[in-house]
Amino acid sequence: MIIYNITTKVHNSIAADWMQWLKNIHAKEVMESDCFTEYKIVKLLEIDETDGPTFAVQFFAESKGLYNRYIEKFAGEMRKRSFEKWGDKFISIRTVMQIVD
Repeated sequence: MIIYNITTKVHNSIAADWMQWLKNIHAKEVMESDCFTEYKIVKLLEIDETDGPTFAVQFFAESKGLYNRYIEKFAGEMRKRSFEKWGDKFISIRTVMQIVD
């Protein structure tokens, strides 16, 4: 199982609207790629929130191939839409992890 993790620091001025967009639009569009089986949204705790909160979205793919398919076919357009909507009011760091038993 592969986890595509996107950790995002969101400016206070957009935090509530960004979360609604993430839950109601963006995460659903990512799932419509059929590359992931589920996702979870978490809020990071015990960090400096002076400029705004930090969240992570974890998308779960059954294989590295499905993750690669998402990156090659869908990720660029998703990132473009995010910047068109929110500009420089957020910063994201993306990591890829593998679940080990």
